[in-house]
Amino acid sequence: MYLNVFRNYKRADMDAEAYAADAARMEELARLQKGFIAFKRYLASDGEALSISEWETEEDARAWARNAEHAAVQARARLTYYESYVVYSCVDPAIRRFQAS
Repeated sequence: MYLNVFRNYKRADMDAEAYAADAARMEELARLQKGFIAFKRYLASDGEALSISEWETEEDARAWARNAEHAAVQARARLTYYESYVVYSCVDPAIRRFQAS
């Protein structure tokens, strides 16, 4: 498994409708990619957003990063949507599970 954690803050003056449309399209497209497992998005009370994407392999995640439409939206996002971000990537993360009976 390959895991990406994307932490970010948006620009105060960004076009929220354009961002929402791009985010929805990227999630739709990611779900069609080979090796896609899951995607979740969270918003903290201080405005920080966090998204987690899970992939079968590192190569699957890297192929998604090279997708032309995804790359174009990423470039636009750096210019118009994000104030700052950091990405954490992990190959074969340790996984611990709990399930109440």
